[in-house]
Amino acid sequence: MKKISVVLAALAFSLMVVMASAESSTVKGYVSDTQCGAKGASESHAACMTKCLAKGAKVAIVTDGDNKVLTVDNPEVLKGHEGHHISATGTVTGESIHVDNIKML
Repeated sequence: MKKISVVLAALAFSLMVVMASAESSTVKGYVSDTQCGAKGASESHAACMTKCLAKGAKVAIVTDGDNKVLTVDNPEVLKGHEGHHISATGTVTGESIHVDNIKML
């Protein structure tokens, strides 16, 4: 019984550490797709982005400055913003972002 309690306590602690490390951050960039990536970081890319999404590409944000391509976990939030320059607040994990809020720039 003690072993189970120790294991459960360790798991709870690990979960708290993971949740604490998932902080919200804000990135600025263009709404693009994973096929075109940084080449699609412009207002004029909207029509091409729609075609790429139909072919299976995923929605992405190309960040200003370093042109990092972040795949969007919840692309429905950015529907209608194809090619727009935005500020997105959300949780960045590796090469992806879960967007909580956007603002047009």
